[in-house]
Amino acid sequence: MHSVMEIESLGKKVLSAASTWLFHDLNAIISEPAMIGILGKSGQGKSTLLRILGRLLPPDSGTIRLNKKEMTQWDSCAWRMKVSYVAQQAIMLPGTVEDNLRTVSVLHQRPFDQKLARALCEQLHLEQVDWSKSAEQLSGGEKQRLALIRTLLLQPDVLLLDEVTASLDTASKQAAQQLLVDLHTRTGTTILWVTHDLEEARSSCQRIWFMADHQLQADLPSHSFFQSPPTIQARDFLQSAHAHAAREVHS
Repeated sequence: MHSVMEIESLGKKVLSAASTWLFHDLNAIISEPAMIGILGKSGQGKSTLLRILGRLLPPDSGTIRLNKKEMTQWDSCAWRMKVSYVAQQAIMLPGTVEDNLRTVSVLHQRPFDQKLARALCEQLHLEQVDWSKSAEQLSGGEKQRLALIRTLLLQPDVLLLDEVTASLDTASKQAAQQLLVDLHTRTGTTILWVTHDLEEARSSCQRIWFMADHQLQADLPSHSFFQSPPTIQARDFLQSAHAHAAREVHS
């Protein structure tokens, strides 16, 4: 069985001409389809890592392979169909809701799966949204869910999620989490999910990648990471996150 993705000695500098590394010598093998939560303090390069994997930014060192084939050997369009990125800040394309949903079909010259689009809208509580409405008129949470659906219509092998539930209300957040877990279970889609919500990572993800000190410090089963943080930085991160959550509850 081929590994899904291999990351070897990956690095990205803070600036292309600088000597300071945002992260370096990052190594990971996704040997089988998985849901992986990516955790760490702000500024560790989590979002940058996703954009590099999505071929939206070039790395400054290292190699990425998908199905044993190096990224540089892939046509960029073909790569982005296989490895698809959803940003934290949803960007709506000009036109209607339906125009946005059909974008994938137009770009990649494939039939528009209206049935799947309707089903995804229903699962994410957007079934009442008028498809003829301007996408820019949607609320922030609606835009975020529409952006997720737009990417899911690609049916990628690897889904890169950057804080995609952060702007959602509780019901929409739970719906999105359930949809993604069901998607992984049903189709074997690998999901790399940057999140600051520890409960989201704990309940939805099978593995945790923890980034600190310019490196990937841990790649562990979720239960192992949360029960026994492997480094001082991981322990401090979890303690700080728990303390912040407690303050939020009592504020």
